[in-house]
Amino acid sequence: MNKGCLVWIIIVAVIIGGIGFFIGGLNKVVRMDENVKAAWAQVENQLQRRNDLIPNLVNTVKGYAKHEKEIFTYVADARGKLAGTIKGNKSIKEKIKASKELTTALSRLLMIVERYPDLKANENFARLMDELSGTENRIAVERMRYNKGVQEFNAHIRTVFGSFFAEKRNLTEPAEYFKVEEKAKELPVVKF
Repeated sequence: MNKGCLVWIIIVAVIIGGIGFFIGGLNKVVRMDENVKAAWAQVENQLQRRNDLIPNLVNTVKGYAKHEKEIFTYVADARGKLAGTIKGNKSIKEKIKASKELTTALSRLLMIVERYPDLKANENFARLMDELSGTENRIAVERMRYNKGVQEFNAHIRTVFGSFFAEKRNLTEPAEYFKVEEKAKELPVVKF
């Protein structure tokens, strides 16, 4: 082989390598941008999950809590009536009536306890807390993945070649990190 042919092979290899490098650089910045977008979509997915989950679970717990509240209110009222008849100069008939009301209230409470040994409100409340905790953990994981993708993308577009390729793809704006707002640092109040 002569030197001229070898030079042409080297020139062609350099040109092919340069084109490959150029195309690879353009594609890399696009892949990194898409990874950031996909990671954000997962954060939104988990936020939507939380948004859909919380009202349903809170309403479920409220339903059971309301049911129990009625029983406990009924028991407290019956007990108060009985105490009022004992302290006041009420007739025996009124005391018996108050006692029967308390007995009925306690019977209803015991029936609920027998049917639901662990009281459904406790189970639902635990489920609510488990679901909320799981959802918050998922959100934290997805935020971490998103921020990692943002870090890689932002670092890449700040490098010499990365900025060149990002400019060619019009991807020069750094992606924004998911930061906690000041409001989010305050403890939330959950009311039932």
